[in-house]
Amino acid sequence: MDWQQQVSLSIVAATALAFAVARWRRRKFSFQRDTHCGCQAGRTVERSSIVYAAKKGERPRVIVKMR
Repeated sequence: MDWQQQVSLSIVAATALAFAVARWRRRKFSFQRDTHCGCQAGRTVERSSIVYAAKKGERPRVIVKMR
C-alpha cells in the first residue's frame, strides 16, 4: 500500500468517525425544535399551502393557497 492509499483511507476513516460522533452527540436544547412551538405570544401567523399539480402531457402548475 503506497502513501496515497494510506492518505485516502485515513480521510475516509476520519469522515466516518466525524459522522458517527455527530450522530451520537447530544444536541443543544432548542425550544422551537423540541417543543414544536416557536410562536411568539400575541402574534398571528398566516398559513399558506403550495400545491404542485402535473399531469402527463400538460404543463406543471404551482398553486399557492393563502388562508
